[in-house]
Amino acid sequence: MDPRRSAQEVLLCDLCETVPLQIHCGVCNINLCKACVGEHLSDSSKQHNIMPYLQRKSTPNYPKCPHHANEDCKHHCEKCDIPVCITCISSGKHKGHELVEFLEKVRAKTQNLQNDLEELEIRIYPRYEEMASNVQTEKAKIETNYGILTTAAEQEGEILHREITAIVNQRKSDIQEMKNKHLSTLNKNTDEITQKITELKQIISDLNSILESNDVSLTSTYKSRNSEFRTLPPKVRVTLPDFTPQKINTGQLREMFGSLSPLSINREHGDTLKSAEAVSSPPFKPLLDNPRLTATIDTGYGELRSVRCLSEDQVWTHGADNTMKLLDLQSKLLTSIKTKSGNAPHDIEVTRDGDLVYTDDSNKTVNLVKNKQIHTVITLQKGWGPFRQSWLPLSVCCTASNELLVAMTSDDVKQSKVVRYSGSTAKQTIQFDDQGSALYSYFDYIIYICENRNLDICVTDYGGRVVVVVNQSGKLRFRYNGHPSNIKQSFDPRGITTDSQSHILIADYWNDRIHILDQDGQFLRYIKCDLRAPWGLCVDISDNLFVAEEFTAKVKKIQYL
Repeated sequence: MDPRRSAQEVLLCDLCETVPLQIHCGVCNINLCKACVGEHLSDSSKQHNIMPYLQRKSTPNYPKCPHHANEDCKHHCEKCDIPVCITCISSGKHKGHELVEFLEKVRAKTQNLQNDLEELEIRIYPRYEEMASNVQTEKAKIETNYGILTTAAEQEGEILHREITAIVNQRKSDIQEMKNKHLSTLNKNTDEITQKITELKQIISDLNSILESNDVSLTSTYKSRNSEFRTLPPKVRVTLPDFTPQKINTGQLREMFGSLSPLSINREHGDTLKSAEAVSSPPFKPLLDNPRLTATIDTGYGELRSVRCLSEDQVWTHGADNTMKLLDLQSKLLTSIKTKSGNAPHDIEVTRDGDLVYTDDSNKTVNLVKNKQIHTVITLQKGWGPFRQSWLPLSVCCTASNELLVAMTSDDVKQSKVVRYSGSTAKQTIQFDDQGSALYSYFDYIIYICENRNLDICVTDYGGRVVVVVNQSGKLRFRYNGHPSNIKQSFDPRGITTDSQSHILIADYWNDRIHILDQDGQFLRYIKCDLRAPWGLCVDISDNLFVAEEFTAKVKKIQYL
């Protein structure tokens, strides 16, 4: 029990902790008895505000400044992302920075906290409960289903009497082993889901505690974990074995008795719940009959390859050298970053946090640029021995769940695949269709990838002159190999991107145009706008299209919706 509280919950002085409190200091946010007031006022470093306890007002618990011990941080520097006191501001260290009141910052973060809590309680947590319930239902059916198999084996055994008792027992043993594996797998899946549920309960409890508390320091330091739980645990799909009786042949009893199909246990990639922002459908925006050019950016490259939007008026670009440039719509260079290896990147991407990512096929790495510092997040191992394949990272895209999809090709350019990464951990590999055939041909070192709003994964397969679209589980949805109307050359897909309407936009390099498809692969129309050798594509938050032209080294901004 708090030592300042009696059995009757009498609040005691914060200093002596023995006498009931009567006085409150509004500056120090401390409660005192009359006898301790003099001792408190002896600290002349502050202008105390003494008042009867019942007349006190709610006083914000501002964080103390780490640089100025007697100062409270009543402002927040947006650029430095830290709380600051009035002395910090007066020192000039934050000159020109945007400053907001600390309580206003806390109020905004409290709203985010409320939104996270609502999403956890209403959308995410019930899905985990539903998954746990489904697993329990499936477990309840195991005895019945496996009992049927066991009975079938016993009936077949009775026909053959003593001569096949050993075989019957063997089959029963096989069934039991499969059953145990089945149960073990489901129990493991239950444990995973239960663990997540426990974590969610704790987070929800913590969030409620923070919201009920007056300690704004806790609220200001809160970090959301909702994105972690939007990706649900893997679903377990088990194909029950069948018992297939055979006609009795006493000379081949063991072979003819019947067989069990193998126990098939697959862990499917868990569905990713859309964030609260993505749940609501975007407003409908029809295609313009005549798209129009709204801006042109001269990048200064000899050859331009990729463009990625940081905002509506700032884009990252890269060409055939080792420098990546951040430019505005007036072609002004804002920042430039050189690759760690000194070689040209193969592709670039901007994360949901606004950080730059680039792939470097020369040293088989995927790298994150944060505050101008380069951090290698993925390194593909070099192959060794005659049977181990080595892979080169080509294109990269950031998903709605803030994971990375990396398209890669083998060193011998005979195999291609897409790998999903959470941080540096590979979570999913997409390489073959349901028949075991390769989804992608060789990429010939030109490949781009993006995720659609419906979580489909869209890849331009340059080697096959086709666009391949699979769903988030890696199942083939469709292939698009161009439209026959008004084409000068064969379909030559390079850059690819999607917009808020789930349109798929594809750069057709030799035909100097952009193809627009709907999310199901139906051709809608072209964008031409006097384009010349379009290579890289991206769309900003307002659905403006940015096109990187290779030889003119220009980025063209086009309004098409």
